[in-house]
Amino acid sequence: MRRTLQNNPLLLLPLLFVFGCKAQVSSIIKNDAKLTLVADSFDFTEGPAVDKNGDVYFTDQPNNRIVKWDASENSVSDWMKPSGRSNGLYFDHGGNLLSCADEKNELWRIDMEKNATVLVDNFEGKLLGGPNDLWVDPDGGIYFTDPLYERPWWEPTTNRLKERRVYYITPSIGEVRIVAEGGYVQPNGIIGSADGKTLYIADNGAKKTYAFTINADGNLSNRVLFADMGSDGMTLDNEDNVYLTGDGVTVFDKSGKQIEHIQVPEKWTANVTFGGPNQDILFITAMDSVYTLEMKVNGVR
Repeated sequence: MRRTLQNNPLLLLPLLFVFGCKAQVSSIIKNDAKLTLVADSFDFTEGPAVDKNGDVYFTDQPNNRIVKWDASENSVSDWMKPSGRSNGLYFDHGGNLLSCADEKNELWRIDMEKNATVLVDNFEGKLLGGPNDLWVDPDGGIYFTDPLYERPWWEPTTNRLKERRVYYITPSIGEVRIVAEGGYVQPNGIIGSADGKTLYIADNGAKKTYAFTINADGNLSNRVLFADMGSDGMTLDNEDNVYLTGDGVTVFDKSGKQIEHIQVPEKWTANVTFGGPNQDILFITAMDSVYTLEMKVNGVR
């Protein structure tokens, strides 16, 4: 029976459940690797972000906490609670944890002493729909998606942006500007290539994922349809394969051809990243659980 340990500061995981992925040899999954359940003691897991040591921080938004997976010990423990109802996470180049803090529709920077600084709390005087996912480019600029999912903890307001967009924060944190708008239903998952030249944005509401060229000034151009499916969260590996979530994890090569589908025994797979010292462990957040899978490829930053 599954349990939710909301008040336990340390959640250790000697869990032995494993699930097979695919019988045939995969070009990206390590031979004989098994999808392994790490923990199922949450309400809804999201936003995995890997630090320089390979540890992964992820969110359990209904319980208002950020949880840390220790890669060396394969254990999880509460890292920050409350956490501003954090959703998507990503580490900046200074080792700070960036958070889509959904409680007040803000974007936070959290240092390792757990001090939070609000980077964005409005756009042109109006509340955002709720920053959801983000990516940091090689120069330190921040891209974030802004869908609208009504939350029970929000106060009623008429001062909220109606447009669903993607925004960019310049590296100096001096300017927030729109980089993608017009016709988006729920822009959600976002990830960029290691060379900073390509940005992938999933419109989960429209069930589409697009690829953009990133210009020198951070603006986007040359939008093309990459995959005819959306994604809640997403990541890339060192072979430029793109990992989309929702129904398990679906992997596409850089041309948009599907090369793999990783089955996950949950109704919804929210997000994915690479963890471990060599970033060769695929870390998956799915419903009330988190899973790992050993890979032949590596993550990139």
